[in-house]
Amino acid sequence: MATVKIPPVLRPSVGGEKEVAAGGGDVGEVLRALVDAHPGTESQLFGNGGELNRYVNVYLNDEDVRVLQGLDTPVGEGDTLVILPAMAGGAHRQ
Repeated sequence: MATVKIPPVLRPSVGGEKEVAAGGGDVGEVLRALVDAHPGTESQLFGNGGELNRYVNVYLNDEDVRVLQGLDTPVGEGDTLVILPAMAGGAHRQ
C-alpha cells in the first residue's frame, strides 16, 4: 500500500487524518481507493470526466505526476503520494 499525505483542506473528508494508506498499482488506482474509502474527496480530486482536477497537484515521491505518466504512473509498495491543492487568489489592490 502507498501512503497518501492529505492536505489540511481535505482532512475533514478523511476524518481529520494527515495521511492514509491506499492500495493500487498506479496513481489513479490509489486515488480511486482513497475516494472509495472517503467519498467526500471525489469532487475535490476529480472532475466530471474522471480526470484529476486541474487545481490539484499530486506528487509521487516528490515528483509531479503530471511530468511522469499522470494517473497511469506506477506506484510501488511504500511509495508516498502527496496531494497539494494549487493556491490562488489574494486581495485585489485598488
